[in-house]
Formats: sequence, C-alpha cells, structure tokens
Amino acid sequence: MRINENTLLEGKLAVLVPYNPEHVPRYHKWMKSEELQKLTASEPLTLEQEYNMQRSWREDSDKCTFIVLDKQKWNDPAFSEEDAMVGDVNLFLTDPCNSKLAEIEVMIAEPSYRGRGFGKEVTLMMLYYGITKLEITKFEAKIGLQNAVSISMFQAFHFVQVSVSEVFQEMTLQVLVNEERRQWFSAKADFMKEKDYRKTQQQSRETGS
Repeated sequence: MRINENTLLEGKLAVLVPYNPEHVPRYHKWMKSEELQKLTASEPLTLEQEYNMQRSWREDSDKCTFIVLDKQKWNDPAFSEEDAMVGDVNLFLTDPCNSKLAEIEVMIAEPSYRGRGFGKEVTLMMLYYGITKLEITKFEAKIGLQNAVSISMFQAFHFVQVSVSEVFQEMTLQVLVNEERRQWFSAKADFMKEKDYRKTQQQSRETGS
C-alpha cells in the first residue's frame, strides 16, 4: 500500500517503518523458520520470490505493512535498520466490497523480543494507524487456539470471539470501532509519533556521521 511508503511511527519500545528492499534478506531468513511458517500460515519462498512479495506489499491497495524495529537499536548509529529488525505488522483489507474491514497480523520474529511488550505496543500502534489513516471501523484477528497470550492481548483491546475453526485450530476475534472506542484507542496510543521516514533517516545519518 502506497499510503505508508514514507511513514515512520515511533513508539516507546518500537519503531514502525515501511517494508523496503533492504529489509528483505533478514525477513527471508526469518521465514525459513518452520515455527514462523506455521504461525503465519506461510510457505517458504526463494529470495527472489521474497523481493517480489515485498514489491507487491508496497504496491497492492489491499495490504498495509510495517517492519518493526527495536527503538533502542534504531537510535544507535552503530546498528543498521536491518540489524534493528524485530518483526512485522500488517493490515489486510480482506473484503473487496468493504474497505472499512481489515484483518491484523503481528509477528515478533525474534524470540528474544517476545514477552517484553513489543507485540502489545505494535498492535496498538497499528490499530490506531488503521483507524485514523485508513478509516477502518472493524478489525479482525485470527489466532491459534493454543496462543493464549495473543488471545488475551486482543481481548484487552476489546476484541471479542466471533467463531472457532476446529479444522484450522484457530479463533476469529473482532472489534467494532465506534466513537467511544475511537476515543479509547486515541487515549491509549497518545505516545505514538508519526514522522517523515526519509527525512528522519537523513537526520539520523547526519547525526551519526
């Protein structure tokens, strides 16, 4: 999705940046993991296919993707953006007839960053971005039945269970964003700062040089 190609979202722990070609090698390495393939219902791709996927995520109007960076490393000029990568977060507009409905997926790919609050912060930031920039009014999340931590996290964001698939061993949760919920998300995400990605990159290089 082109709307976020020059958008940087800064949180307390994490920074969200557009998915660019320089991120692909690290992402490709992540997706060789059978655990992540299972969690994301993905098939392993070649590096060339991963570059093609990155281009489609940038250009397709029904996908909005950010790469998750460790803010501490991102602030340290000794680390590149690829070094600071932690995972990714996506919004998929799954219904061609309803642009206000989006499915959210969050992946904290680096095991050492799980259980530290990154997933919760990134999810909140993406939900708020979807509400304010994409005008999403209904979010959906599909979570494995064994993933009690993620189910609990989404329930804390007012998601409720709407169905269970025994075949796929997953639960579908949804939240409707009315004005009251919009204000709630706004208050919770008031720490998030939106910046110009390229300008911030340039300033970082100048500071580090």
